[in-house]
Amino acid sequence: MTEDNTQAATGDEQSGTPQFAVQRIYLKDLSFETPMGPAVFQKKVKPELNQDIGLSTTKLGEDHYEVELTLTVTVKDGEDTIYLAEVHQAGIFMVKGVEGPELAQLLNTLCPATLFPYVREVIDNVVVKGNFPALIIPPINFETLFARAMAEGEVKTGQQGSETVTH
Repeated sequence: MTEDNTQAATGDEQSGTPQFAVQRIYLKDLSFETPMGPAVFQKKVKPELNQDIGLSTTKLGEDHYEVELTLTVTVKDGEDTIYLAEVHQAGIFMVKGVEGPELAQLLNTLCPATLFPYVREVIDNVVVKGNFPALIIPPINFETLFARAMAEGEVKTGQQGSETVTH
């Protein structure tokens, strides 16, 4: 039975059937700041939330890519920053049999959509540990962001090195 599975997998590779697999998901960097210190807990605030998202892709080998999703959440009260959280969540993805625009779409939509739930969880956990109310980050439609970035010419389709797309 093992031989049959091996032969089937080899057959798929030889026939050019597209393959996609998550190899690893990991937290690459995390930062949390409360610039006002304890003063933030002693005054009434009207928080304003801002979030920035970034995406970078690095080709690691023939069929492996590191995709890094960065989410920065800044909560302010007027000009004062209440807290700032930044998460760099990364994954290593194996992609075979996909090239050009289809590869760019996969790396800029499916991969960040896979990483996003991890980013949301890390942000929520660190905000709560900072003694602030839980922060629920709304879903992000990576298909729409990718389409917009393509229309604005911000995405390379060759995937020969590293790229960064900021949304």
